[in-house]
Amino acid sequence: MKLIITPDAASATHVAAHLLADTIRQRPDAVLGLATGRTMEGVYAALADIHRAEALSFSGIASFNLDEYVGLPPSDPRSYRHYMQTHLFDHVDANERHIHVPNGVAADLKTECAAYEAAIRTHGGISLQLLGIGDTGHIGFNEPPSPFDTRTRVVELDAATRQQNAEMFGGDPEAVPSEAITMGVGTILDAKRLLMVATGPAKADIVAAALEGPITPDVSASAIRLHGDVVVVLDEASAGALSPETRALANAG
Repeated sequence: MKLIITPDAASATHVAAHLLADTIRQRPDAVLGLATGRTMEGVYAALADIHRAEALSFSGIASFNLDEYVGLPPSDPRSYRHYMQTHLFDHVDANERHIHVPNGVAADLKTECAAYEAAIRTHGGISLQLLGIGDTGHIGFNEPPSPFDTRTRVVELDAATRQQNAEMFGGDPEAVPSEAITMGVGTILDAKRLLMVATGPAKADIVAAALEGPITPDVSASAIRLHGDVVVVLDEASAGALSPETRALANAG
């Protein structure tokens, strides 16, 4: 695992954006696994700036998002498909045909999940998977406990997750959909490279649990430590609960 600790959130999101940009430069037909959330807004804004400043093309890129709420159509401003359009796709030259987000209003959700897995395989797997970390320690919506061999599926959202995401639903956690489609932990671990980004003091304890605690289905983010090519980008605030031994990894190059 490579650990990068930056002075502040803006620096962390810029580092993450440049790592994504490097992947695109090295492989213009890369398959990117994408995430949502407040931290990712900064990552995508920085990535759009790179696109404009350096003519970085997304036209050959395929993307697969981690998750989507069940019951929200793509046109709903609270859906993750709408989030991606607003924060990234409207600002780069992405090919609409190569954008993949789970369909939360599919007539048959089980079939939708199987088709999503098949589409990832058809594209040759994910080159780089971008990850955040939720308050329950989840990656994607893999709420505890999530076995490490899980594949794309429908999950019930934890009360803490609904509370965390209530801002987009008028501040009411009861208005947050109770279910979502998510890539499984096994699906995520199949990616060739993982990039986890976290910022802010509220993430400090769960980041420490994921990076230093037991590797357990009760903290699905801990599974990234089983992967052979992982980069974790933190700001000082989100790294605040890490031990000196772990922080030393950031100084090891």
